[in-house]
Amino acid sequence: QVQLVESGGGSVQAGGSLRLSCTASRFVSMGYYCMGWFRQAPGEEREGVAAISADGFSIDYADSVKGRFTISRDNAKKTMYLQLNNLEPEDTAMYYCAADYGNQCGGNWFSTREYAYWGQGTQVTVSS
Repeated sequence: QVQLVESGGGSVQAGGSLRLSCTASRFVSMGYYCMGWFRQAPGEEREGVAAISADGFSIDYADSVKGRFTISRDNAKKTMYLQLNNLEPEDTAMYYCAADYGNQCGGNWFSTREYAYWGQGTQVTVSS
């Protein structure tokens, strides 16, 4: 069973930065799992933000965060990161990490149906 734990959320002003982390349970070999970050604002559907292949060589971002967010992973530390820069009030949401077995997560990396494992989320709040 893959367990994921997010951390690093918080409250910042517009233009600020945060770094989110997602750590996998100790018995998981992260090198076999593609991973992604999703977010969900109140009353909205969960949307994909960024995704990274198991080997770290393929990365994709939602258009709304390109140039501001950076996804990365350290398989030895069993941790995936999301650097959030130049935050906007529209980025306010609960952020979730997700994983699935395989180098790439299916045909649509930003579909929640491509991921079998989810964390509990970490809240990001951006004030204007």
